[in-house]
Amino acid sequence: MSRKKTISCIQALLLCVLLAACAGTPAAETPAPQSVSQDLVSAASESDETRAGVFYYSFSDTYLAEVRTRLDIALHDAGISFVNYDAASSQAVQNTQIQTALESGINLLIVNIVSSGNVDATMEIIEKASARDIPVIFFNKPIEEEGEEGSILGVYDNIAFVGTDAPQAGHMQGEMIGSYALSHYEEIDLNGDGVISYALFKGEALNPEAIYRTRYAVEDANAILQEAGYPPMQYFDPSNYDQFQLDLAGTWSDSSARRYMNANLETYNTANGNMIELIICNNDNMAEGVIISLNAAGYNTGVPGSVTVPVFGIDATEYARQLIASGRMAGTIEQDSRRMAEIITRLAMNVAGGLDLMEGTDDCPKDEVHGLYNKIIIPYSFYETGK
Repeated sequence: MSRKKTISCIQALLLCVLLAACAGTPAAETPAPQSVSQDLVSAASESDETRAGVFYYSFSDTYLAEVRTRLDIALHDAGISFVNYDAASSQAVQNTQIQTALESGINLLIVNIVSSGNVDATMEIIEKASARDIPVIFFNKPIEEEGEEGSILGVYDNIAFVGTDAPQAGHMQGEMIGSYALSHYEEIDLNGDGVISYALFKGEALNPEAIYRTRYAVEDANAILQEAGYPPMQYFDPSNYDQFQLDLAGTWSDSSARRYMNANLETYNTANGNMIELIICNNDNMAEGVIISLNAAGYNTGVPGSVTVPVFGIDATEYARQLIASGRMAGTIEQDSRRMAEIITRLAMNVAGGLDLMEGTDDCPKDEVHGLYNKIIIPYSFYETGK
C-alpha cells in the first residue's frame, strides 16, 4: 500500500476523534510524550509523503510545551512525519530554521511565530512557502494586528491560522478578578484603606494577546467593582506610568516575573503596610514565578491563616491547576492545548490526504466578524476554584 493510501486510511480512522476538536467533545487522556528525530525527514525526503516542520517560538513556554506534547502524539498517530524546532525567542533563528527545513524536504509548515503581529516576518515565511506551493498553518501567536485582519490571511490560498480571540481572555480574566474581589474584598484589602492595590505582569510588548489581556483585565474588573460601589483598583507603584511590568525578553517567563516580584517585595510588603494586594499575570508561567517569590517571603503558602495574595493567570497549565487546588493561586483562564493540537492535526491530515487545507472545518468557530474562513478560533474558558 502506498504512503498516501496509508495516510488516507489513518485519516478515516481518526476522523471521528478529530471532529470532536472543534465541537468540544472531550478526547481520551494524552499518553506519554514521544521523542521526534530529524531522521523522520531524512528517511522520507525522496517520497511524496507529508513532512511537517513544527516551529515553536520557545520550548521554554509552559503552555506551548503542553501543546507540543499533544501535537507530537497526534501527528505521530496520524502517520505524519515531523520535526520540532525551537527558535529560542529569536525571529532570525526561526527564519533560518524554516529555510533550512524547506531545503531538507519539509513540505508543510506549522508555525508558532516568534514576532507576533510582525508583518514582515510573517510575509517572509509565506513567500518562502508559496514559492514552493507549500501550505502554512500558523498557530497560537497572532499574525495580524488589530484593524489589519485579513491583510495576511488573505494573501495566500494555502494558509490557515489556529488560535484564539485575543480580547476574550482579557475580558474573561477581568470578569473573574472583579467577581472574586467583590466576594473577598475585606480579606484582600490587607491594609484596610478601602482600595485594592494590584500588580500586573505583561509578557511580550507588542503581542496583541498581551495588550488585550493587560487592558481588559483591569478595565473589566474595575467596572464590576465600581458598579457595586467600590473604588477602582490602583496600581501599586505610582511612579510606574505603564502600570505593568514587562518581560523584556518577550518570553512570558516565570524567572522574569520572579525577579520583578522579589524587587517589589523589598518595598511593598505587610510590614510596611503597603503590600500588593492582588496580582494579575498575562499567563500562568509568570503567575508561577510570582508565587515562587511570594512563597519565599512567607505569603501564599497554602497554610491556613497565612497571608494569601490572590494571583490570576491565563492558560490553565497543569502546574497552575495544582497551585489553584493548593490554595496558592486564585484562578486562571483556560487556553485549550488539547483542542489546539487536535485542530492543527486535522488540517495537517487534510494536507496529507490531498484535500483543501480547510476541508471539513465547517463546525470549527471562525473569525466571522472579518469573514476569515481560514482563521479558526478556540474559545477560552474559566478555570477557578478559589471562590
